[in-house]
Amino acid sequence: MDEDEPTSATHTTAARLSVVRAGAVLLIFAIAVAVLVAVGTRPSVSTPSSATTASSTPTTVTSAGGASTTTTTTAHHHTSSATTTTQPHSSVSVVVANATSTSGLAAHYSTIIGAAGYNMKPATNASTSVPNSVVYYAAGQQAAALDIANSIGVKPAQVQPLTTAVPVPGVAGTDVVVVIGQDLATPGS
Repeated sequence: MDEDEPTSATHTTAARLSVVRAGAVLLIFAIAVAVLVAVGTRPSVSTPSSATTASSTPTTVTSAGGASTTTTTTAHHHTSSATTTTQPHSSVSVVVANATSTSGLAAHYSTIIGAAGYNMKPATNASTSVPNSVVYYAAGQQAAALDIANSIGVKPAQVQPLTTAVPVPGVAGTDVVVVIGQDLATPGS
């Protein structure tokens, strides 16, 4: 029976070694899965090509410093390229007009919008009352208009191109015209 003891010790050592090997294999597997997930979730990078342009999609992001960054992604045959332009808020002229019977709304919202660094013109009154607020934008100013609308609680559907039909006199040459309607008649609403 003395011969059985070395065999038993060998089996115990082999069992311990198998557990250590299994743990090491499991650890390597977990690391490999983590690496594959990390690599698989990164955005792909394409090389621009000289193929014919199919479509362009602008995307706008506003940074905390007050500058709007517009990225236009142009789709090519299985590739894409990006062009980025930055327009500081201070270069965008904004007029806020009160289109309600509640006094002080244009000044109130001018203060809110001006805090983001926009170039504020004197607050004014609209020529008519309107039930819903609208943010109008001149050509090339849609990103700024959307940012301003978001900052005061105006829905994106209420952001429209600036035309002569805007109920605010004397806004020629202004980049963004904000018309405060009855929906925002209570400041901070």
